[in-house]
Amino acid sequence: MAEEADASAETGPAAAVDLFRSLADPARLAILRHLALGEHRVVDLTAHLGLAQSTTSAHLACLRDCGLIASRTVGRASMYSLAVEDELMGLLAAAERLLAVTGDAVTLCPSNHHPAAAGEATLPEPADAIATSR
Repeated sequence: MAEEADASAETGPAAAVDLFRSLADPARLAILRHLALGEHRVVDLTAHLGLAQSTTSAHLACLRDCGLIASRTVGRASMYSLAVEDELMGLLAAAERLLAVTGDAVTLCPSNHHPAAAGEATLPEPADAIATSR
């Protein structure tokens, strides 16, 4: 336990910031939601999300680089799945509980940058990912 605390102190908050930044994109949350249902190919995710293949692939690369998803080759296709399903679903469930008690504060935060305000498309919220995976 002390070794884990030492390792965490050495990296500081940077790793956590990167993790939460990777989860802050609605498209990546939607991808995780679909992968919670089972393995998918890029073409499957592209069809589900209505995004360009290159955009979907870029989001998958981000999630893979963060260690949240894994891929395996089947013929010429890559199959994507959650790498740390229990931990990820636990984190999203904790976020859902936190939002249940602080949701209004998050919504009203003047520095909260909502995708819709920036002209980006909105996709399912993280709570949808949890509900769908159960």
